[in-house]
Amino acid sequence: MSTTEERISTATATTPDVQRLRKGAVGMVGVIFMAVATAAPITAMVGNVPVAVGYGNGIGAPAGYLIATVVLTVFSVGYVAMARHITATGAFYGYVSHGLGQVVGMIAGLLAALSYIVFEAALVGIFSYFAHNTVRDLLGLNVHWLVFALLMLGVNAALTYFDITLTERVLGLFLLTEIAMLSLMAVAVLVHGGGPDGLAVSALNPLNGLRPATSVAGASATLGLFMAFWSWVGFESTAMYGEESRDPKRIIPRATLLAVVGIGIFYVFVSWMAIAANGLHQSVAIAGGKDPSQLFFAPTERLVGHWAVVMFEILLVTGSYACGMAFHNCAARYLYAIGRENLIPGTGHTLGATHPRYRSPYVAGFTQTAIATTLVLLFWVTGKDPYLELYVLLAILGTMAILIVQSLCSFAVIGYFHVRRKHPETRSVWRTLLAPLLGGVGMIYIIVLLFQNQQTAAGAASKDLLFKLIPYIVLGTAALGAGLALYLRARRPDKYEIIGRIVLEDTIERD
Repeated sequence: MSTTEERISTATATTPDVQRLRKGAVGMVGVIFMAVATAAPITAMVGNVPVAVGYGNGIGAPAGYLIATVVLTVFSVGYVAMARHITATGAFYGYVSHGLGQVVGMIAGLLAALSYIVFEAALVGIFSYFAHNTVRDLLGLNVHWLVFALLMLGVNAALTYFDITLTERVLGLFLLTEIAMLSLMAVAVLVHGGGPDGLAVSALNPLNGLRPATSVAGASATLGLFMAFWSWVGFESTAMYGEESRDPKRIIPRATLLAVVGIGIFYVFVSWMAIAANGLHQSVAIAGGKDPSQLFFAPTERLVGHWAVVMFEILLVTGSYACGMAFHNCAARYLYAIGRENLIPGTGHTLGATHPRYRSPYVAGFTQTAIATTLVLLFWVTGKDPYLELYVLLAILGTMAILIVQSLCSFAVIGYFHVRRKHPETRSVWRTLLAPLLGGVGMIYIIVLLFQNQQTAAGAASKDLLFKLIPYIVLGTAALGAGLALYLRARRPDKYEIIGRIVLEDTIERD
């Protein structure tokens, strides 16, 4: 392979060449697999829907998912408009930098990196919790959760070392099995005509998605909506695989919209069938009871059989693992994208390096493993619970950071096409102005929902010091990004100019 083929051009003449990832390594199906894996459908359904039904918008939970589908689809319209012209591993980082400038771009880059870094550690927690319980229940072995955590971290590190196609195959296998099991339950309910209240079509009424669960003290419709939006976290990762896809201008926009709409339809259908199977009033009682997972397990046992419940338990393990592995890849690529700009001397040849054979961001991957392992060990040493604290607290931290970045990205679309007047052939009132504006406002509303419901979402972990520090960690990361960008603008303008500007050469951004 020649030097030219191995390296990537950038958006300014002053930018040095950098190493690149393997081009053409993944197709549309692979990109969709990796994006949907971050959403973890089986974990989102079995974990989030009972919270929404029992303490949020009750039987209107499916309608909440419908509302989320509409909002996120509108957000994606502007997002994919940027993807048609800018292909960069640091998707949000590049988009915001091009649309709102390098200072805001650096803020977005560090916040996005923070979110994906802690998401992997969070998923290690819930994977370890599910694995410990499943091995104990099925095999009678009481294996400490830390063993499963270290195993997952090690496997993730190994897979990141190799070509992205290996990760694609592993994620595809796990994802297809969990979707198949959820579909089996939902279709069985549909074929049987629902439960005590038939198909319970009132669960799809959008107005019910905005109402709190009836007869539940303290129920909040905003909590139900937040749990719905939380179930999509990671769908935007399609764009960060652009440099490794076969036709980024075509694949990334289509994969993003297919992922958002596909996940949305699936979530609405599965959550609706779960409520229909148990009945309107019974669903709220079950979701708020001692074992809320029975909202899914009970109808599965009754309509499909006990073997399916066992498979459900196993797939919760594999599904949470697939989600964590997908986030590991996201974090590695963000560290790689920022590192290859060499803003901090030495990172260009370390974090920004790719493997000479596999063209993988292997140094960034190992760095991410080291960070995630440190986080997991800190929680273990301090006696924290892998689910109630490691998963919940880091998931809330990551969600807060990524929602802020998504909001910035929406306004970056407007800045790019209408303030900076780029690409008039793509610019339109709906696609690049109204849709991003509505999407940005919607994202801000979700951030408000998170602030309103973060204590409820954290549960017992809300008393932890880390919970109280979450807003300050996010603000501190944003301040660090702004400070670094302003320092470079004042002292190293040549480096400042390349912040978020490294893009794929055949889709290079031009004036």
